[in-house]
Formats: sequence, structure tokens, C-alpha cells
Amino acid sequence: MHVFIKHGLEAWVEKNPGKTINIFEVGFGTGLNALLTALTGLPVHYASIESMPLDESVYSQLNYSPNDLLQRLHEAPWDKEFNISNFKLKKIHSTLQSASLLQAGFDIIYFDAFAPSKQPAMWEFPIIEKVCAALTTGGLFVTYCAKGQLKRDLKSLGMEVETLVGPPGKKEMVRGTKK
Repeated sequence: MHVFIKHGLEAWVEKNPGKTINIFEVGFGTGLNALLTALTGLPVHYASIESMPLDESVYSQLNYSPNDLLQRLHEAPWDKEFNISNFKLKKIHSTLQSASLLQAGFDIIYFDAFAPSKQPAMWEFPIIEKVCAALTTGGLFVTYCAKGQLKRDLKSLGMEVETLVGPPGKKEMVRGTKK
């Protein structure tokens, strides 16, 4: 809620009221970010990439509410658009490194990869450059990570970088805005 919804989605909507929002999430994982975004009721086109989707035996045990919506998100077909009211979901089964999906047009990037110490390849400059290139002018890149190298990389790409107070248990987070 704090990183992706408050400092991503809500911050973008505040500056762009009434518009359909195009979101790209790096790491579908448990589906929590997609669920929280869908629950806002806002008109959203949501694309998410995941190389290792969770098995039903795992996601069916998650204690997220409403679980029926979470189930629908997980059961949505891969690599095809799926509509749930005004929430349009496209889950891409691929690695970010091999995906050629990123065209300009995303208003928000939820960069929810594991920490650089756990998944260093996800935080290399060519990957950050690839996702930032897909942002619209004024688009937001939000992540839990607050490493100095990430901030330097974002700045070198012409992004305005903010270090914000992190969620409970995390001192800081980063939001970049494409100029």
C-alpha cells in the first residue's frame, strides 16, 4: 500500500485525475499489487511480468482479501488480456531480460523485484534503462529499493529522483519521475 499504491498510483492520479492508468509491474509474484490496484476501482490497464508464476497450491493459501478476486487474477491466462470490470490485466510469462514488450506508454512502473543483493541482474543499468524508457513523460517509477546506485542510474536517465520515507520496517524507498 505504502510504496506502490500511495506513492505510485495515488500520486499519479492526483496529478492526472480521470484518466485511464497504464501500469507495468515487474514481478507479479503473489498478485498482491495487482489485487490492491484492482480494488481501487480506477480504470487501469495493468501489465505484469513474471518468470516463475506461483503454483495454485501456493497462491490458494494466501490470506489476502477478497480471495476470490485474487484467485481470478492468478487464474487469468498468461500472455493475453483479461478483463475484470474496468481492470484490464495482461500477465506476461517471461523474464524481463528477454521480454521485448516494453513500448512507451506506461504511466507507472511498479518495480517489485527482490533486493539487489538477492537478484542483482534485475538491478543492472540496462534493465533499469529498459523499463524507464517505457514510461510516459511524467510517469512514475516506484520501488522499495533505496540503493545509491539505483538513484544514480535513474538520475543518469533524466529522471527526477525522490527518496521517500519507506513503509514500516523500511527506512526509505525511491520514486523517480520521467521528465
